[in-house]
Amino acid sequence: MKILVALLSVISFLMVVLPGLLYQFAGLSLGLAFTSIRYGLYVGAAALVLIIVQVLIARKSVQWGSTVAFAVLALIAVAMPLRMMSQASSVPPIHDISTDVTNPPEFVAIAPLRKDAPNPVTYEGGEVTRQQLDAYPHIKTQLFPQPIEQVYTAAEATVEQLGWKRTNENAAENTIEATDTTLWWGFKDDVVIRLTAKGDDTLVDVRSKSRVGKSDLGKNAERINSFYSALREQLAAQATN
Repeated sequence: MKILVALLSVISFLMVVLPGLLYQFAGLSLGLAFTSIRYGLYVGAAALVLIIVQVLIARKSVQWGSTVAFAVLALIAVAMPLRMMSQASSVPPIHDISTDVTNPPEFVAIAPLRKDAPNPVTYEGGEVTRQQLDAYPHIKTQLFPQPIEQVYTAAEATVEQLGWKRTNENAAENTIEATDTTLWWGFKDDVVIRLTAKGDDTLVDVRSKSRVGKSDLGKNAERINSFYSALREQLAAQATN
């Protein structure tokens, strides 16, 4: 049983951890990657059951060091997919979030980079808009009490600070377009930031859209919130200099 526990624990861990890297660097299909994670959950659960049985039946002969190590691997294999499932169930199955849903910022410079992406560059609206407004009512256009030139400079610094790759060619005036690549899977999500002068103040709209996947697990809304927070910090830092 000890060998079986070891095999199941290690295999389940690899089935859950490796698919993201294999998708990003080895061309594994997204379908196979998610299938591996799903079955890794089952294998990890089986390993945990065997570990519990082993402890109950042969407590005196249990090698606690290796048993705990295998239990940790199996727990990771179970916890990671469950966390993903929990995230997916807590947010709407959409992947395009905009602070302005009636006139969303358009991707211009990034559009050619998305020509082969499963998710089109256009904003769908309709049901997508309804689901966004229900799930993220706080995602709205933000007004900043600084002139547009100052906010634009701060927005550029914010994009750099967040590690997004900016695309400048053919970008619209007072608009910044960039791509954020996720660490584990290497998913590319595109962002467009539009600034509009309103007297001496500036309106800032942000749109974040995934290139692949039906649901973004809430990542695009999280990205917009992170941008606004970082932008406010940049503007505050400018004010003190």
